[in-house]
Amino acid sequence: MTDELTAQLHAAMPFTALIGAMALRAGAQEVALRLEWDPTRCTSGGLLHGGALMALADSAGGWCAYFNLPEGATGTATTTSATNFLRPVTGGHVDALARPLNVGRTVIVVDTELRDADGRLAARVTQTQAVIRRP
Repeated sequence: MTDELTAQLHAAMPFTALIGAMALRAGAQEVALRLEWDPTRCTSGGLLHGGALMALADSAGGWCAYFNLPEGATGTATTTSATNFLRPVTGGHVDALARPLNVGRTVIVVDTELRDADGRLAARVTQTQAVIRRP
């Protein structure tokens, strides 16, 4: 985890600072973010809120898509996102690992795995990012 990379993440997507996401590594082939478990991010019973998990995955996927923008594109926007929750996160942290599935001229599809501190798959997210072009 680097403070400089996390600062870049927060500058690019201010919402990631609000939720407490930290950057582990970032590039065209892979983006890895981390969110620490905290009781303020939980539902009843100490389960990390599904919305927090989805926000982390969307942020990782969006940043991954950004690193894969075709020439002339200026950004991306999530158009679809499908999440499968597989196990609860009740402590430690969750890591999001986003990788491109398909990089096109108008859309980029990203697959993101969310793993708990023990490396167990907690959720899997597939999202489509629209490629934005501004004159």
